[in-house]
Amino acid sequence: MSDSYPAGAAARDRWILERRPPRHSLDPRRAYAALVEDEIAASGEVVPIATIFLTNRECPWRCLMCDLWKSTLTEPVPPGAIAAQIRAALEALAPARGVKLYNAGSFFDPRAVPPEDLGPIAALLAPFERVIVESHPALVGDACLRFRDLLGGTLEVAMGLETVHPEVLERLNKRMTLAQFDAAAAFLANAGIALRAFILAGLPFLDEAEGLAWTKRSIGHAFERGASAVAVIPTRAGNGALEALSAAGAFSEPRLSVLEDALDFGFALRRGRVFADLWDLERFCRCEACFPRRASRLAAMNLTQRVLPRLGCSGCGGTA
Repeated sequence: MSDSYPAGAAARDRWILERRPPRHSLDPRRAYAALVEDEIAASGEVVPIATIFLTNRECPWRCLMCDLWKSTLTEPVPPGAIAAQIRAALEALAPARGVKLYNAGSFFDPRAVPPEDLGPIAALLAPFERVIVESHPALVGDACLRFRDLLGGTLEVAMGLETVHPEVLERLNKRMTLAQFDAAAAFLANAGIALRAFILAGLPFLDEAEGLAWTKRSIGHAFERGASAVAVIPTRAGNGALEALSAAGAFSEPRLSVLEDALDFGFALRRGRVFADLWDLERFCRCEACFPRRASRLAAMNLTQRVLPRLGCSGCGGTA
């Protein structure tokens, strides 16, 4: 089959699915990962946040850039399983003040998190000051309000804006328009629920310079729509689909300098917190001479929300 990327959504679904490597084998009653890490709050205080990566049904959307489906199940989890995952993870983790429930999909998808489990989940999360969940904009609605009202702390919803480039957004196969994101953001704002937006650095179908320009526009748009935090995520290959696009010359992973440029731009806006996603960061810079120092710079900027001097390099010039 040709690796030319299809024009229609249903054909894109098939094209993406056909190129997938195998998924992981997971226990439906165990979160597939959990950790505690520091994050700066909107108040400026650095607080420990527990992140629990829930094991549950795969997201119903087939986004071009997604590799999170590798850690999902093909069937919904039974009632009570998500609460059991959270309980076991929290018992094993160090104390934290906030918690992120990330689940490779949408927390408000009833086939991923059974609605009857929201009460038991909220009870487990009662000690936390802030609860952060992920959702596709299409599922932002009354379920958000019900969960907000069950919590003892503040609710924050993280949504993937990805990009405001209209053609690229459509080709990402996210089945979302910019207007839908904006409507979901307005709903959250009216409900007093904080918004965190995910933005891609390194866009398929665009060259590096054009992609970076649109990443910057996307960061600005997220803040204009009320986001209190923006996380910039370098687009990673590894899901089969992006490898096919790379072979066709339609995608290449971004250099670390692209993420650095995007983060510097976001800080200069002074509209809210901006975070660089640091997972697997070494794949974006192969320069052993400067990568450790540049990674440390980004980590420090995440925690301080201050722009630190850019680092040069005699090997790559600090642009790898």
